[in-house]
Amino acid sequence: MISTVLTWAVQRRLANVEHIRQYPHEAQQQVLQDLLRTARTTDWGRRYGYADELSAREFAQRVPISSYEELYPELERVLRGEANVLWPGPVQWFAKSSGTTNARSKYIPVTRESLHECHYRAGRDMTALATLYYPDIRILGGKTLSLGGTHGPNPFRPAATGSRVGDVSAVIMQNLPAWAEFVRTPPLELALLDEWEEKIERIARHVLEVDVRVLAGVPTWMIVLLRRVTALAGASSILEVWPRLGLFLHGAVAFGPYRELFRQLIPSPQMHYLEVYNASEGYLALQDEPNSEDLLLLLNHGIYYEFLPQDQWDAPEPRAVGLDEVQLGRTYALIISTNAGLWRYKIGDTVRFTSLAPYRIRISGRTKHFLNAFGEEVVVENADAAIAAACQATATTVRDYTAAPVYFATHDGTSRGRHQWLIEFNQVPANPEQFVEVLDHTLRQLNSDYDAKRHRDLALTPPQLTVAPPGTFEQWLAVRGKLGGQHKVPRLSNSRELIEEILQLKK
Repeated sequence: MISTVLTWAVQRRLANVEHIRQYPHEAQQQVLQDLLRTARTTDWGRRYGYADELSAREFAQRVPISSYEELYPELERVLRGEANVLWPGPVQWFAKSSGTTNARSKYIPVTRESLHECHYRAGRDMTALATLYYPDIRILGGKTLSLGGTHGPNPFRPAATGSRVGDVSAVIMQNLPAWAEFVRTPPLELALLDEWEEKIERIARHVLEVDVRVLAGVPTWMIVLLRRVTALAGASSILEVWPRLGLFLHGAVAFGPYRELFRQLIPSPQMHYLEVYNASEGYLALQDEPNSEDLLLLLNHGIYYEFLPQDQWDAPEPRAVGLDEVQLGRTYALIISTNAGLWRYKIGDTVRFTSLAPYRIRISGRTKHFLNAFGEEVVVENADAAIAAACQATATTVRDYTAAPVYFATHDGTSRGRHQWLIEFNQVPANPEQFVEVLDHTLRQLNSDYDAKRHRDLALTPPQLTVAPPGTFEQWLAVRGKLGGQHKVPRLSNSRELIEEILQLKK
């Protein structure tokens, strides 16, 4: 009986994925109308006339594109407990995001609808796809080990016991339906521990005797856990502890620089990897084909998408395009309207489309998280690919990194510069010069603007490599109170503020 129910559930979710592939525009039109109809009596909905049954064009004309700062007055009202501001009813849960472009914490509303119709629905889709592609793992026959953050009282309503803020992973785990909680490990009392070092140690000890078949989380922290479990077990590899381990669902950071390290930690040709794009604002996309790194945009999960071309990012009245207008290979900033009450919200991430039938994307960076101090326009996607190539060429792996510009004046008064790469290696390359050469060469291949600036060292000289001691980036995160969870180090910056702050830790 249980097997029959599971088979039916998997088939239903696979049918949903196929519907997204076959009928993308119909799915998005239905999502928009559902969102407008549901929110028509909210303060926001009345302000912009949602009851008028707006078309997509009318919606774009009436409702402004908003950054977090621009939407904040309404978000603060929601945080303080006001109901029917952006979405019907009060909101009790909020995903706290450090934001990689803003030092201030961001509080993203997480409604019941966004949990069940977006995050959990997409999670079931991902489970169904993994079951289809990797039947030998028997995913639901064992446990999924998920690493997440923690949550605490809402600082805007500290006396309200029911209102909480935390990493989106913690919000999701705390509210999981019973069926999902049954197949995951560790238990919540360990998964939601606040102190990250204690969390890793206690989780590692707990899962030694658990039948773990799937890993889910951020690669950076999963590495730490896998090493600790292996050490505690006195094993030569994690497969001696979990012989049925077969899948890692990863997200939050690009996987390229970590791929070789995971192959070393999990030395099995039967180990598989699938990427998910599950942000604080919603579960946006997933890898629906095992042999492709492209992500299928989830179009019927309570999120309506628009896309802002690069030449519109700083326009006073930016014009976004709809799904039917996007072009292959171009970089767009994501604009989303969601069943958590975010309206034409500029999430900060950038994507490029790799397929239009169906609509698949790759995450290319951040609207304010790139290196463009000299007109080189290096985005995170370029940086990750170059780091991965340099690692492969020098047989090394990278723990974490960040890069920033260096300005200087030459003897004749002309201005040139370079990029400084602060990198924490798992093992320092035997030939650092080769690492830099491959890094530089790959960036020139991937990015014509960077290549033009590097031509004959006219605008940019070769990159400068600075090796960070072990633990540098974790120390920086700890100093900022952001160790663990989904917090991560900004990869690229147009100023030296961040890199100088981290370099101070070395002194």
